Order: sequence, then C-alpha cells, then structure tokens
Amino acid sequence: MQTLPTADAPLRFCHLLLQQDLLGGWTLVRESGRQGGSGRVRREHFETRDQAEAALIVARDQHGRRGYRVVFAEGVTAH
Repeated sequence: MQTLPTADAPLRFCHLLLQQDLLGGWTLVRESGRQGGSGRVRREHFETRDQAEAALIVARDQHGRRGYRVVFAEGVTAH
C-alpha cells in the first residue's frame, strides 16, 4: 500500500505480509515508512492463520482510512 502522490507530502508505504513459522503459528509483518527510505518493521505473532488474516485486514482497513491505496497484492489477478 502507498499514499497517493501530492506536492506537499512525500510518498509513504506500508507492506503487510503473513508468514507461517516452523511451529505452525503465523506472523503478521508490517513494514512502513517513507518511499525510498528505510522503513520500520513490526512483527505480531498469532496462533492461527485466521487470527493473522483478521489482523491483516484490520491493518489494511486502518491504512486505507488514512489515504493508503493497495498497489500490489500477491496472488490476485487483475480482471
């Protein structure tokens, strides 16, 4: 996700990623910051994929309300 370009503010990005760990749990990785710079990385562990997906959707919706737009979604084809 990233913000739309404006003359008065730099582009910002947010990358949301789900990763399965070796013990069967799931981690939501959130990386965010200014486009072209290093980002802040946060990790949150969940016991099940459903819990991790729910947290990812909440994070996506929160960023969407702050002006971020999805620019790439892995596994999704354009129609």
